[in-house]
Amino acid sequence: MKKLSKAIVLASAMTAGLAAVNTAQAADVEVSASAGVSNMYLWRGLDLGYGAAMVDGSLDIAMGGAYAGVWTASGYSSWGSEYDLYVGYAGEVEDFSYDVMLATYTYPSSAGGADQPDSEGNTFDFSEYIISLGYMGASLSYTGSMGAESSDDYSYITLGYGYDAYSVMVGISDDEGSEADYTHVDLSYAVNDNLSFTLSKIVDMDEDDSYDDDLKVAFYYSLPVEL
Repeated sequence: MKKLSKAIVLASAMTAGLAAVNTAQAADVEVSASAGVSNMYLWRGLDLGYGAAMVDGSLDIAMGGAYAGVWTASGYSSWGSEYDLYVGYAGEVEDFSYDVMLATYTYPSSAGGADQPDSEGNTFDFSEYIISLGYMGASLSYTGSMGAESSDDYSYITLGYGYDAYSVMVGISDDEGSEADYTHVDLSYAVNDNLSFTLSKIVDMDEDDSYDDDLKVAFYYSLPVEL
């Protein structure tokens, strides 16, 4: 019942967010899309593709501060193809910015492995809420789990700062139900509006053999998409 309730809450929130956007006149709604390629699927300091390249794309609609969208990607070795649904609200007050988002991650081609053999078609099973704050070049975000199959004890915190084309971020992954907690540092440089590079390194782990802590070098090229 607890897992079902979480899924219903998330589904209701996303439906309400989409309904709010749909009530606006067409002239008030902004539609945008993106696409890109990368040499790896770099996610929270981890290479989810184990060296495989990634192709991704998104479609978003926004009205004022409210937004909703879908993001899809290839390259996840363990779970296969992926699409994420999200809805949120973002805004700015002078030099401060904020963003509150709900997201659910779905892997339609995955059987989930031996530990979760019935996870195919797992919409709303793996979901998170993300709260982000910014002040000038500094940023702080907190991610918590709320999906039916997600761990109640998982959290992910980031601290970042960006200046001009350079940025640095520290990410802290904490799962009280696991001993595989870790901290990573990302250094990024945007060559132009389309091409960026990221150096990522896990600098601390509870268990030395939990994850690959080699230095990862990821590049991302954004393809022009016009609607």
